[in-house]
Amino acid sequence: MASIYKRRTPEEILADIRRMSRGKHRIYLGAAPGVGKTYTMLEDAHLAKRQGIDVVVGVVDAHGRAETQALLEGLEAMPLKPATYKGVPVQELDVEAVRERAPDVVLVDELAHTNADGMPHAKRWEDVQELLDAGISVWSTLNIQHLESLNDTVRQIVGVRVRETVPDSVVREADELRLVDLPPEALIERLKQGKVYAGRTADRALQHFFRAGNLTALRELALRIVADETDDRLERYMDSHDIEGPWPVQDRIMVAITPSPNGARLIRRGYRIARRLKAEFYVVIVRPPEGSFSARDEVSLATNLALARQFGAKTVELRSANVARALVDFAKEHHITQIVMGESLRTPWQEFTRGSVINQVLRQTSNIDILVVGKEWDRGEA
Repeated sequence: MASIYKRRTPEEILADIRRMSRGKHRIYLGAAPGVGKTYTMLEDAHLAKRQGIDVVVGVVDAHGRAETQALLEGLEAMPLKPATYKGVPVQELDVEAVRERAPDVVLVDELAHTNADGMPHAKRWEDVQELLDAGISVWSTLNIQHLESLNDTVRQIVGVRVRETVPDSVVREADELRLVDLPPEALIERLKQGKVYAGRTADRALQHFFRAGNLTALRELALRIVADETDDRLERYMDSHDIEGPWPVQDRIMVAITPSPNGARLIRRGYRIARRLKAEFYVVIVRPPEGSFSARDEVSLATNLALARQFGAKTVELRSANVARALVDFAKEHHITQIVMGESLRTPWQEFTRGSVINQVLRQTSNIDILVVGKEWDRGEA
């Protein structure tokens, strides 16, 4: 229950000061290319300009779409910075020029974009963070398939691994999230009319990424993300204004990982569950009593634990010769309500002779739900 006499900590006060001096971030989120994110952002920019707001175009790619290109007319465009990406001349957002110009709002398309060689930041979302820290508000665009925690889910839907991702924290910390929605049938019709891609590119897209089932699933993901963020913003508002509410009982999710390649997938799945349930999130590794894993396994573990911390997980490393017992003891001690584990990579003979950790955990728990995530085979990249 919130207390009307709650005293704010120095850290909370400093965080408020930083937020007040920081620029505001608005993200236009869509389920797929062509739903109208950039178009909507440009329409809003013209409205803002008429209201006396100093708005400039930092970087916008119209992708040859005449309707979008027309909306760029009448808006001040910042000069782009020449660069090279894999030996090809390109033009990138000039963060320094935007900072010197210091507009009220800058438009930055394609938040997940990877910058060219030699740029100050590797990713465009990092450019946006710098502009926000400088007190400049940013309006940006993002497709749902680029959200880091959905990487495995999107791969299962469309059949390819999306390599350009944006940390969930960037979306979570945005001041405003606007869903630009278009039914799959309408988007497919736009594609057939050449309003998204032209020629053979449109034909290939219709046969692969832009299939009706894919678009429906991606649209559902986008709707859920916006719904989750809306719930979070409501809870933060109620908490900051000492409004009492029916707060849910705290769930606690634990992901048990090993050095196997499946670790990142388990962490993403666990994060999505924890996020939806508003649960505490733990990622646990059980090491042998003495020594360490191989050098290759240690690199894999370090990468996965870094990913877990990025998602806000409490990472824990235990030492025990009995992996199942260590996991169960930790789960009981920390009141874990659900354990996420990966399907065993052992052969049936190895499980017969050495036992299955999953089966041992199942036998030693009663009131804890166990989710076993199956193996997944790579089908390509995007």
